[in-house]
Amino acid sequence: MRLLLVEDDRDLNRQLGSALEKAGYAVDRAYDGEEGGFLGETEPYDAVILDLGLPIKDGVSLLKEWRAAGRTMPVIALTARDRWNDKVQAFDAGADDYVTKPFHMEEVLARVRAVLRRAAGHAQSAISCGPVTVDTGAGRVTVKGELIKLTSHEYRLLAYLMHHQGRIVSRGELTEHMYDQDFDRDSNTIEVFVGRLRKKLGVDIIQTVRGLGYRMEPGGAA
Repeated sequence: MRLLLVEDDRDLNRQLGSALEKAGYAVDRAYDGEEGGFLGETEPYDAVILDLGLPIKDGVSLLKEWRAAGRTMPVIALTARDRWNDKVQAFDAGADDYVTKPFHMEEVLARVRAVLRRAAGHAQSAISCGPVTVDTGAGRVTVKGELIKLTSHEYRLLAYLMHHQGRIVSRGELTEHMYDQDFDRDSNTIEVFVGRLRKKLGVDIIQTVRGLGYRMEPGGAA
């Protein structure tokens, strides 16, 4: 899953970005409203963490522009403001959630997981497909109750397919949502990760749809 973090405080940007990466996300970072606005308009993100008090262009203006342009990715507003009218302004601009500084890192991570689940139509932190379960809160993958160890890229791939199970996901889409903007992307490596996942999971739930991509379905599970 790929996130955009727009925060002008470089120390906080670094700390929060590192925590998100450790939690298994690919993270693009921006430090002002202009850079963040451009990335939000041109790149496909699963969610955005957006500081409202940004230089050059403020977060509320960015959010309004994204929503007016039809950008629907979930956005968590992040700000030091704690007045109720600031929260109302953020929600009216199109924010999906709101976190006030200072905050506990675990709270932000939990809110990210929540907006990602809601966007994909899942109500619980544990997402299952056949015998495979991904606990997004703990970052654990189990098959028939047995813990499976995955690399960070394997986990990102599986988590994305689990969030979007039932529909065809192209290799290009997986590439865009697995890696940050600075990564040397190669959609051919997706086949390698899918092969590894199939071997580690040991169940037939990742289907190849020839010429189109992959689809996760519980029906083929062994």
